[in-house]
Amino acid sequence: MPIAQNPLSVEVTLPREDVALLKVEGYLDVDTATEFQHHLANQLHHGRRHFLLDLSAVPFMDSSGMNIILRVYQEARELPGSVHIISPTPAVRRILDLTGVSITVPVSESRDEALGRVDELSRAQEAPEA
Repeated sequence: MPIAQNPLSVEVTLPREDVALLKVEGYLDVDTATEFQHHLANQLHHGRRHFLLDLSAVPFMDSSGMNIILRVYQEARELPGSVHIISPTPAVRRILDLTGVSITVPVSESRDEALGRVDELSRAQEAPEA
């Protein structure tokens, strides 16, 4: 019996005009990373500055997935914007922690927590410098 392919599913919703929530489902690896990147690039193209990446349904992520997250993080920072990871599975959280990605890219336990962080960042970016 052949091994079943694990397709990637990415559902994009817009909780706010400049915020894209991407709910990712499936393996985020070398075989599926390009599809994930296309979704992120499309949202960047449409003017989204903040990205909430719900990884609660991702049982496995390799370096390809991490590289895309870090790349969009760098692009978003230049806008200025942000990237937030939401509810990674224990296996994905372990990879994020071991590689230090979770130090760079904030990890939230819920969509509301991540949106709160977006609000804090937006207020800080709008505050006049003293």
